[in-house]
Amino acid sequence: MAIVGAGPAGIYAADLLTKAERDFEVSIDLFERLPAPFGLVRYGVAPDHPRIKGIQKALIKVLDRGDVRLLANVDFGTDITLEDLRGLYDAVIFSTGSFDDARLELPGIDLPRSYGAADFVNWYDAHPDVPQDWPLDAQRVAVIGNGNVALDVARVLAKQADDMLTTEIPDHVHRGLAASQVTDVHVFGRRGPAQTKFTPLELRELGKVKDVDIIVYPEDYEFDEASMAAIHSNNQTKQVTKTLTDFTLREPTGAPRRLHFHFLHAPVEVLGDEQSGVTGLRTERQELDGNGGVVGTGTLHDWPLDAVYRAVGYFGSPLADIPFDARRGVITNVEGRVHRGESQEQAADTPVIPGLYATGWIKRGPVGLIGHTKGDALETITHLIDDHTAGLLAAPADPREDAVIELLESRGVDFADWDGFHRLESAEQALGEPQGRERVKIPTRDGMLEHSRRRVDAHVG
Repeated sequence: MAIVGAGPAGIYAADLLTKAERDFEVSIDLFERLPAPFGLVRYGVAPDHPRIKGIQKALIKVLDRGDVRLLANVDFGTDITLEDLRGLYDAVIFSTGSFDDARLELPGIDLPRSYGAADFVNWYDAHPDVPQDWPLDAQRVAVIGNGNVALDVARVLAKQADDMLTTEIPDHVHRGLAASQVTDVHVFGRRGPAQTKFTPLELRELGKVKDVDIIVYPEDYEFDEASMAAIHSNNQTKQVTKTLTDFTLREPTGAPRRLHFHFLHAPVEVLGDEQSGVTGLRTERQELDGNGGVVGTGTLHDWPLDAVYRAVGYFGSPLADIPFDARRGVITNVEGRVHRGESQEQAADTPVIPGLYATGWIKRGPVGLIGHTKGDALETITHLIDDHTAGLLAAPADPREDAVIELLESRGVDFADWDGFHRLESAEQALGEPQGRERVKIPTRDGMLEHSRRRVDAHVG
């Protein structure tokens, strides 16, 4: 079996497949386009969230068992194709996730100094495929969104750079944050406090950030019948609204930076021009409709701002020769089985493609927390096992375990294996040790490969 994408979804799928009850032997190769695995755990979680980063330790344990082979720095569609995989494996699972920013269709959204949150996250998480500089010359910044990514972006923008020196950020990220001109970060949400998608722990942590005043506006705190029902029936909503309400009791301290929460403000236009870039954000005041939604009031407000970050979700990218729903950003599938066609809604009416599967966000869209991908992977793996038992999977033309290694070597692919990850991990830990940090990330692909690339001499004899 081949799994394309070595983030949590792919590793959970590999783990479940090795442990599942089945009447056949299984050998799994895990392909990853970056030199290191773990996907959004490594490149999508804010560096000052070590608890969530701890998920990586559980994923390491899975790959440390040795029953799943990692082939990193291998790009599907370039280094290896669908035709290649179908000739080498009887089944292929795609778990490539969602890494791009979802579009926000607003006038002015493409002006200079209007950014996607995913791009900023990639920068501060030291993704090896993004530039090492980020413009932080804006003083007044808007973050559009009421989920955890919006919260992460707002916190990193507002936080003092030296407070990040306990994390794994490399020098270029610290230098960029230290030079930031940000004084005010405004977080805008279309709905009310009881409808936010924040999680309680992340919100409480925000209240502990040093040298940052949290500013809230009492007129934004509306709770209708649906809000109260959600608060009483959902413990997470109850905790979030309590924390937000506690923020209303805090007095400003004169801190050098301020983080403002604005609820019931729907963005309608990013203000500015091509020459000046962003100069503001126009919002329309909303009111709760009693059913958990909002309706516009027609009252507009212009906020003077210097930059805008949209944090309204992630979006999947198409893969070569794989059916893809461009509207939803997912592989066309039914419960993880890939179907022909370009519409997820009509997938069940199109033919299944035997031997191709999907799991994680590229299967169902970017919703839910990292842990939710376990159940998602179980559904996909169950169908794969059923299909194998029913004789629906074609035997590969060349089933030898070394066949893929020979193919990659013949193409000059500079791939890395699991031993290479541990060498990279040791190198990053060594960089952090003099500063009392667990690790410091190596931020470039070449730098990572210097440690993680496969060492042929280690396999001789």
